[in-house]
Amino acid sequence: MDFSIATLLASLSEDKLVAAKALEKKLGCEDEESLQQLQIVLEALERIGVILKERGKYRRVHEESVVEAKLRCSSRGFCFAIQDVEEADDIYVRESHLSNAWNGDRVLVKIIKEGTRRRSPEGEVKVILERANPSLLAQIKEDNGTYRAVPLDDRLLFALELRENEQTLETAIDHLVHVAVVRHPIGENLALGKVTRILGSDAEAAADTDIVSCKHDLPQSFSPEALELAAGIGAIDTNSEEIKQRLDLRETLTFTLEDEVERDHIPFIENAFTLEKTDKGIWKIGVHIIDVAHFITPNSLLDKLAKKRGTAVYLGEKVLPMFPEDVIRHLSLAPNSDRLTVSIFLSIDNKGQVQGFEIVKSLIRVDQQLSYQQAQTLLNHPETAEESLQTWVQPLQDLFFNLCPLVKAQRTQRGSFEIQLDKLSPYKDEGRAGVIVNSPMFPVRSLLTDLMILVGKAVAEHLLALGIPAFYCGQTEPDWEELEDLIKLSNNLGLEVGLIKSDEVSTQDYQNFTQAFSRSSHVKALNYILYGTLKPMKYSSNPSHYFGLAYRESYTHCLSPGQRYGDLVIQRILKTVLE
Repeated sequence: MDFSIATLLASLSEDKLVAAKALEKKLGCEDEESLQQLQIVLEALERIGVILKERGKYRRVHEESVVEAKLRCSSRGFCFAIQDVEEADDIYVRESHLSNAWNGDRVLVKIIKEGTRRRSPEGEVKVILERANPSLLAQIKEDNGTYRAVPLDDRLLFALELRENEQTLETAIDHLVHVAVVRHPIGENLALGKVTRILGSDAEAAADTDIVSCKHDLPQSFSPEALELAAGIGAIDTNSEEIKQRLDLRETLTFTLEDEVERDHIPFIENAFTLEKTDKGIWKIGVHIIDVAHFITPNSLLDKLAKKRGTAVYLGEKVLPMFPEDVIRHLSLAPNSDRLTVSIFLSIDNKGQVQGFEIVKSLIRVDQQLSYQQAQTLLNHPETAEESLQTWVQPLQDLFFNLCPLVKAQRTQRGSFEIQLDKLSPYKDEGRAGVIVNSPMFPVRSLLTDLMILVGKAVAEHLLALGIPAFYCGQTEPDWEELEDLIKLSNNLGLEVGLIKSDEVSTQDYQNFTQAFSRSSHVKALNYILYGTLKPMKYSSNPSHYFGLAYRESYTHCLSPGQRYGDLVIQRILKTVLE
């Protein structure tokens, strides 16, 4: 079944009837098997009173005592259903009332006993909306010739019967394995699984990246169908009508800046840059983003796979990409090759303030590919540069000596801060870190991040002003409790730090922390602890405050449509606006 109960119920409302045909189309049920599965689910939900059927159409049934929640279980057998609504009570669920739900599953819980001042309300699982464990790490155990998988996570209180396949189970007893769930438990029947991979005799013998990939169900390969489609992405026709409608920037001096990190996968170079200064003293920086949306159409196989993966995953030297390698090879911004892009031009004055921006579909040709290390060397020691790179000394000096410091000054003035860490984001913006990370080896990297954040800000403000639905990035303030121990530790180390306002955490506080820590011999440890107090960055359909960047609202990610699915959606929205 390719859809979940949660997806099905999200397609229904309480006050409007929806035809079965509309549900089939929305859930992508096209073949006979999926249509039959949908009908079984609809009949089951109707019987237990979750939905109502009238005149061949369906609607949801509201029940006051039924709430949606996520299960959090303990190794002792009891669970709590955590509601999405802030400050709502957690609901206690006994093991006998789990209805075969597992830790992490999204469920509908019926409250069977109201809570008191000292006791949580008690409930039972009525429907499992979405399973959280399509696969798991386990050890194989044998009992009278029957093989079972016992999950390593002690919050999963069950065993799985193992289906015989090409894996030899007899020789894998007590080994660490990755098990795919073929069928979840039904009634008193155990769940059924199959071993997809034997990782090692134990956790120490298995590769760390394999354990992480299997634990979080990260796909490590693509289907033959996907690889075939990726190989079919060809060169662009420069004489087509599509090309004629684009701004031709092939004669403009264009360069890329990338990390020089060795990985097991070819890099996806998604951004290129142009820079000029107008007669009025305004800097015009062009950020050119590879037009992935032109090649990956919505709801195609490659699009569905990318949506399911959500993002490229970086595990040290190992990369789990969002698209097959052929897509990366064909679309990546290689030197001396024509590429389709979406270009965002920022006009920045001599104070570092954005005076305006322009968004266009474009055609570019990269003249030079530079690494951050090369750029840093050209800036620090231009006289040692090879003759072929001398052309780039002046553009880099304009960018990193003149423009970027102005932009950084504006950011620090509004209260934003940066943290010096060894851990760097693979993206040009702040990435999932939620804050600008400064590299002591390559200062140009964080300076460029300052500029790239302005691109996300401009795009978000544009979409917000037009009233167009979009994804926005936000980050809530850290909790005071998270900082309390760090302040005590810092004071014990002889650093005079504290909050400006005792009852409120501000970005200015973090600026003060980083400045104080830089004077300590324990700066690295203190910075990592400080970084750990930050809340994760979150996506929302509504603009919200972004603590680490000191933005009150309207900021988004758009620079990496080939590595983050949210960026691809933003690119599609922008192109729809342009067209």
